[in-house]
Amino acid sequence: MAQVMLSELYGKQIISNSGRIVGTVEDVILDFEDGKVASLLLTKIDSLNREEHGALALAKHSVKYDRVKNVSETIIVGEEIPQSR
Repeated sequence: MAQVMLSELYGKQIISNSGRIVGTVEDVILDFEDGKVASLLLTKIDSLNREEHGALALAKHSVKYDRVKNVSETIIVGEEIPQSR
């Protein structure tokens, strides 16, 4: 995938490759160790309740960036593969 400016991600609609509307990019989580985007948040981090700042809450309100297939007028993501328990 071509490089994308971080500022271009904000406000873009996220759609699954099957056509399901996932949400809109409200915030971004960066991985400073690897120097890349880790996740796209569907809500602003400030709007999450203080007790919701755990990993489960972030996972519930985000899309991992490695699912992104294309960024143009919208962001197309692959379907999430359920994790086995």
